[in-house]
Amino acid sequence: MEMKMLRWMAGVTRLDRKTNAEIRERFGVAPIPDKLRESRLRWYGRVLRASDDTVCKIGLGLDIQGTRPRGRPKQRLLDTIHVDLKAERIHPDHARDRAVWRQRIGKADPASKRDKR
Repeated sequence: MEMKMLRWMAGVTRLDRKTNAEIRERFGVAPIPDKLRESRLRWYGRVLRASDDTVCKIGLGLDIQGTRPRGRPKQRLLDTIHVDLKAERIHPDHARDRAVWRQRIGKADPASKRDKR
């Protein structure tokens, strides 16, 4: 849906054979997976900086007891976050300094640059 709207705003149809990357570059919009990664890491940094008695930090460290269903294990949030940390080459210890953390993860949000006038 996002690309459909960007194409409409650019006045470009699929018949014009313009790639999604060209259109995103024209508007300065980051791909959705990058935006999602940034959002997850921003939340994870907030949780790491929180005190140990907050609900989100307690819930993040919970181990669920019981048997797992057959088949491939479901993708867990922490697994996804660890993949994101590796992709961005960030260590969780950087989350203690909020400014550094935001600078390291803030690559996919060009709207903040674009909207400031």
